[in-house]
Amino acid sequence: MANSFKNSVLALRAQQISESRREFNARGGKMNRCEQCLIAKHYCICNDAEQAECDAAVCLLMYHNESFKPSNTGRLIAEIIPDNHAFRWDRTDPAPALLALINDPQYQPMVVFPAEDVEQGRAVTEVNTVQGKKPLFIFLDGTWREAKKMIRKSPYLDNLPVLSVTADKLSDYRLRVAPHAHQLGTAEVGIMVLALAGETEASNKLENHFIKFRDAYLLGKRNKGRPVV
Repeated sequence: MANSFKNSVLALRAQQISESRREFNARGGKMNRCEQCLIAKHYCICNDAEQAECDAAVCLLMYHNESFKPSNTGRLIAEIIPDNHAFRWDRTDPAPALLALINDPQYQPMVVFPAEDVEQGRAVTEVNTVQGKKPLFIFLDGTWREAKKMIRKSPYLDNLPVLSVTADKLSDYRLRVAPHAHQLGTAEVGIMVLALAGETEASNKLENHFIKFRDAYLLGKRNKGRPVV
């Protein structure tokens, strides 16, 4: 039985399915997968997620069909952080709820993205919270090319600071092949951001969950969804 945690990515996926005129078939769609974690059923990790106590919020701005991809790790962040939100990215017609979230006075929103790809003076490297506000980390969830498109073509994000994180080790994300070795999966970026914000428990729980996900995903792929005998 899967956890009953609020996972905004699952909610977004369900919304997209209800609005879609055609079925989305992910790569490897013939595999018998868990409907929630999208891992082969024999390797399902839904009961392994453990929410953390966390004073930060997260928002996953997901490129088009990202929520359907079995290799997506953004949803792992939503399973660990209680205050989580997810929206489908749109250049000209963002969800009203997204705009409301960004402008909600209880939050201190910042976009997570490398400093070298934004205009000078916009990037910050530390999480300096404003008293009375909760940090809201906005992750651009998609391929590297898609994330760059989102940061360039989202005018509603233009006035937000950009939190830049730098990996001190090469990515251990082997689910998709990135164009550059230093590029990280969304969950790996989340691990670093939470650590930078002083959310040690949340960072550690997300890292553990990511490792379980990565190993189960690769095992199911290697064995074509069949259990190991």
